[in-house]
Amino acid sequence: MTVETKINLKELASKPEKFAPGHRLCAGCAEGIIVRQVLSAIDEPVVVATATGCLEIATSMYPNTAWRVPWIHNAFENAATTAAGVEAAYKALVRKGKIQDRNVKFLVFGGDGATYDIGLQWISGAFERGHRIVYICLNNEAYMNTGIQRSSATPLGAHTTTSPAGEVIPGKIQWRKPITEIMAAHNIPYVAQASPSHWRDLMIKVRKAVAADGPAFINIFSDCNRGWRHDTATTIEVSRLAVETCYWPLFEVENGVWKLNYKPREKKPVEEWLKAQGRFRHLFQPKFRHLIDEIQAKVDQEWEKLLERCGEKQ
Repeated sequence: MTVETKINLKELASKPEKFAPGHRLCAGCAEGIIVRQVLSAIDEPVVVATATGCLEIATSMYPNTAWRVPWIHNAFENAATTAAGVEAAYKALVRKGKIQDRNVKFLVFGGDGATYDIGLQWISGAFERGHRIVYICLNNEAYMNTGIQRSSATPLGAHTTTSPAGEVIPGKIQWRKPITEIMAAHNIPYVAQASPSHWRDLMIKVRKAVAADGPAFINIFSDCNRGWRHDTATTIEVSRLAVETCYWPLFEVENGVWKLNYKPREKKPVEEWLKAQGRFRHLFQPKFRHLIDEIQAKVDQEWEKLLERCGEKQ
């Protein structure tokens, strides 16, 4: 696919905002930053569906809305199916000549709970059927909207209200689910990982996703300072550390071809990312310190596997 990869900040600043200010997302929440980046990257008309979660609740509290594009919410689990139905209806109306084809793009925003867990089978079904939708996971690594409960995206050792760190249990005891690999295994045209700290990379990936001839999936690292326990001003700094430590590598899978988008000049130890967040504070106690080594080993293993897949390993 051929897409415009030149992004001019002055031109972006002059565009009308598709996502209004004044929403109720927390100060420093990455979700608002990401949604603005995503919508600013798309020039075509957009229809958005959102799963139940922080974004839906904070942007649509009756009688107000932050959405300046057509927007729909159905249930927690079925945002992908809702968008797929709208996309199918649109194509049918165009085919019957009842409306003009305006090259409308159909986006879905879902949190990690709606994506990794509750809505996985619905997303898989929409992808298997080939609906031309772009599913974007706002991955803040827990069920933040309902009180910071662990999800299958929550990393090993993280303290949440349902995986609390105590005298014996060191927070969550499982590693995160490899959802980006799972989506790539559907053999859809485009899959990627992105972070708002690398905004240009994120916006280019959004453009590739909406240009894809079929389903697309982007897993975006979405810092939650409330759940991750850090200052509201350090959202982008913490997000960048995740990339620089290779905890959250930036890559894409385009028509089955894996490509690494960013390789740190100096791969930082994952400990630097962990110590920036209160949810991992207990890991620095002597009795749990070994988990930091386990996390580092797992990050290293996944990084080496990714380098090999992308043809970067000599």
